[in-house]
Amino acid sequence: MDKTVILQKLKDALGKANSIGIVVGQNPSLDQMAAALALHLVLKHANKKSVVASPTNPIVEISSLVGIDKVQTSLGGDAGDLVVAFPYVEGEIDKVSYTLENNFLNIIVKAGEKGLSFNNEDVRYTRGSGSLDLLFVVGTPRLSDLGELVSADKLRNVQIVNIDNKAENQKFGDIVIVSTTASSVSEQMADILLDLGFNFDQDTAQNLLSGMISATNNFQDPRTTGLAFETAGLMMKYGAMRVRDNRPTVSEFIPRQQVNPVQNVIAPSAPVMPSATQFSPVNEAAAPKVDISNSFQPQAQSQPQAPVEEKKIEAPIDWLSPKVYKGSSNV
Repeated sequence: MDKTVILQKLKDALGKANSIGIVVGQNPSLDQMAAALALHLVLKHANKKSVVASPTNPIVEISSLVGIDKVQTSLGGDAGDLVVAFPYVEGEIDKVSYTLENNFLNIIVKAGEKGLSFNNEDVRYTRGSGSLDLLFVVGTPRLSDLGELVSADKLRNVQIVNIDNKAENQKFGDIVIVSTTASSVSEQMADILLDLGFNFDQDTAQNLLSGMISATNNFQDPRTTGLAFETAGLMMKYGAMRVRDNRPTVSEFIPRQQVNPVQNVIAPSAPVMPSATQFSPVNEAAAPKVDISNSFQPQAQSQPQAPVEEKKIEAPIDWLSPKVYKGSSNV
């Protein structure tokens, strides 16, 4: 399908949607989660209600992404019911009631004769199933990879947008944006959001740049596309910085000086002598010559020396007499 047609369908779907879900598969990569959170941030700035969910809790590797604390393990959304769950054993609970006090709702679980066997740590708070109008599935080849996040009844009247770059993607959904030539899902997401005219803030740009760096091994992977480099430059204009070990660093942008390793190696006991290039040019005729051949020898006590007479060399007697050339007698 033509890209213009896809973008128009996506723009119409976003315009009609009131509640939007964004999901990734189990154990998502930094690239996949970065793309999902970037979409969540731009929708939030556009005053669209959205929720990000994953079947598994985020791992430490992706904990630096902005908005990672908003990722849920259920797809309830803001409109979903709040469910308070705790272990139940027959005879432990007499009745459940509630009271209102200082604008707080207190749920009271009255213990039975056996008493309550569960602890505070056993109580779980989850969002129930809220109604969704639109669902983005990011970097997930199959709907089955979402586990219990989605089911047939939840997706009955929900429009699905499938964004991925994997060849094994099953091309499910109403709007399919699958490009196997893309080197990252983050560059795909950035391209889509820019084409739709969304505004980027620094957090959104940072997530997308971090995702691209992770997916392309710091842009050294041979599959890195020209779109990745172009998009990375745009994200840096929005304030994103290249990161190393999940920490921003400015040194990534400073060209490193070429250093000769030999110049930095100095023997511990050897004296360091200046090289010839460290001296300024000197007039050899004017400079006094110093003999240092014996400078490291013990100096003997100096003795007065007799002056040396200069020996005069006299010219031959016939030096100034006229010279007569004599030819060969054989001529």
